[in-house]
Amino acid sequence: MTNIAIFVSGSGTNCENIIRYFQDSKRARVSLVVSNKIDAYALVRAHNHGVPTEVWTKDRFSDAAATIELLSSYKIDFIVLAGFLLKVPDYLIVAYPQKIINIHPALLPLHGGKGMYGHHVHEAVKRDGDTETGITIHYVNEEFDAGKIIFQARVPVLPTDDVAAIEAKVHTLEQRHFPEVIDNILPE
Repeated sequence: MTNIAIFVSGSGTNCENIIRYFQDSKRARVSLVVSNKIDAYALVRAHNHGVPTEVWTKDRFSDAAATIELLSSYKIDFIVLAGFLLKVPDYLIVAYPQKIINIHPALLPLHGGKGMYGHHVHEAVKRDGDTETGITIHYVNEEFDAGKIIFQARVPVLPTDDVAAIEAKVHTLEQRHFPEVIDNILPE
């Protein structure tokens, strides 16, 4: 059984979707949800599904030994970033090589990098007049949004779409594809 930790910073709709997807799985389970924000609604969602949670601030992430110990105590094998806004420390990338993935709400390499998350991405898509957008699921490396791409899904952006419509289209792709892609790349 693969033990998954989900790192989140916000409301946690993708987090909850992943928890639900794996709740009856014989291959993997979400064993821990970690948030850098004490008020992240994702913590409530995880609690409602009986998944343990930890609040791990930026300062705590700077303590490599404590962070590795936390993940070891839950026997974590794989880490999923689902709206996690901190840069993953290099020591975690070394400790979990090709076992940390992220979802980005655009077609990387477009609209990626530091500060490009959530509505900032959708605003950039609209501002730049992109005719399509989508999601990118990728491995995490030392640079923001620059790891090897695992999967992309696309949707058209219509001239009449506002930022909220773009966000809704992208969110539908996230909900449809993210758990399945995780399942497909988990170690056997």
